[in-house]
Amino acid sequence: MSSEAQVKSKKKFKFPSAYTVLLAIMIAIALATQFVPGVKKAKLADLVMAPVNGMVGVKDTTRDTLITESMNKGGINAALKTINEADGQTINVWNEGQLKGAIDVALFVLIIGGFLGIVTKTGALDAGVGALVKKLKGKEIMLIPVLMFLFSLGGSSYGMAEESLAFYALLTATMMAAGFDPIVGASIVLLGAGAGVLGSTVNPFAVGAAVSAAGAVGVEINQGTTIALGALLWIATLAISIIYVMKYAKKVKADKNSSLLSKHELEAANEAFGKNSEEVIELTGKRKLVLGLFLFSFVIMIVGVVPWTNFGITIFEKSTDWLNGASLGTWYFSELTVWFFIMAVVIALLYRMPEQEIVDSFIAGCADMVGVALVIGISRGVSFMMTNTGLDLFILDKASGMLNGVAGLLFANLAYVIYIALSFLVPSTTGLASVSMPIFAPLAKQLGISPEIVVSAFCGGCGIVNLVTPTSGVVMGGLAIAKIDYATWVKFVSKLLVLVFIATVIILSVGPMILGL
Repeated sequence: MSSEAQVKSKKKFKFPSAYTVLLAIMIAIALATQFVPGVKKAKLADLVMAPVNGMVGVKDTTRDTLITESMNKGGINAALKTINEADGQTINVWNEGQLKGAIDVALFVLIIGGFLGIVTKTGALDAGVGALVKKLKGKEIMLIPVLMFLFSLGGSSYGMAEESLAFYALLTATMMAAGFDPIVGASIVLLGAGAGVLGSTVNPFAVGAAVSAAGAVGVEINQGTTIALGALLWIATLAISIIYVMKYAKKVKADKNSSLLSKHELEAANEAFGKNSEEVIELTGKRKLVLGLFLFSFVIMIVGVVPWTNFGITIFEKSTDWLNGASLGTWYFSELTVWFFIMAVVIALLYRMPEQEIVDSFIAGCADMVGVALVIGISRGVSFMMTNTGLDLFILDKASGMLNGVAGLLFANLAYVIYIALSFLVPSTTGLASVSMPIFAPLAKQLGISPEIVVSAFCGGCGIVNLVTPTSGVVMGGLAIAKIDYATWVKFVSKLLVLVFIATVIILSVGPMILGL
């Protein structure tokens, strides 16, 4: 064999799958605990059980109580000591608390798959997408800014994240029918909602959790100031993201070979979303009814998860709990799962599908989402490794030490960089706010720095990381639905992350001056 033939025969490097990446991170964390002083050393059993615990949820209630009491009395060092002392206690299986499992999100994703399987079987989605693309002929690009703004509104107001997984299949199919590629569809959802979360204004899972955690240690946060700073971050990030995605979309529209997707990814996407035949599917009256119910399902989903009482709106209390026992505005994944199951059955019956066809279509749709559900569970397992060993508290302790004595603009931007690092390890915004704000907010106050800056740095750090981190079930789950390899997404989004980072640093530096802080 010639040397040229040998070179050609060599396999090109292929980035590992999402499962391999996540498992590698778990192993790295387990190894790190063997050398980091003061934390619980992860055992082989901890590593082996992490993916399962991530799905089911584990909570050692005794240890949780001890750690909380230790944090209140003696800070992080006392909490780390408590973890070591409680090492021999029994772990019980729960689905609650700080170590909540991902089973509810995974089940939600499976049922969404079944729901989409029913709707797809009716042909309503294909007909609706075809009619939309035909109507927007030549103007399809305008869907990008409109939809990204709507998703960002959800992100900024109520932290739209896991529930956005329901939109990836629809948007990917729509963008491919419009002449773009799956990256454009995934970007609309992930970058749209992500820009809003980064610029959280009244998001209860980010701003609300941070304000509450700071207030617990006597530091008052001016909500008006946090809203103003959040709005600046939101507008800047969204504008950058829209321009970035539109530029890529135009390039792909003009030349399909310019897509960053590999041949394998394109084939998988075409298999999943490009099954339409050349014959245009007619948008009949029955299919219009299905589309109407389809849209209605998502409208109720959004209304159900927005925490209306936080905004002083109480019209949904007690009058809307007749379906599943929870009022609109208090729904979470359990209620959403039941809602989409009900709507799948309603749509199937109104379309007059035979019973066996209903079952087969629903199960086939669920089957398409099994891989996504597993990725979400394994992603949560990474957080379990961090929390159960106390490695997250150790890192937080070192991070707070870096900020001690730092003042002015350097404090805000150093806090931002630290939150970026912490968010890779603790992807839950609520969880990170709970453990970090009682430390960072008082520290800022002692140094004469507005604690509102810490909240903005926290939102900015969490927001930018959760656009790309492999420890996020939203990132990995959304990409899996859109048939995009993680390495491809990193390649696409890397330049955008640099732009967003720079914009956030500028806002954290200039924003306080504008607001007179």
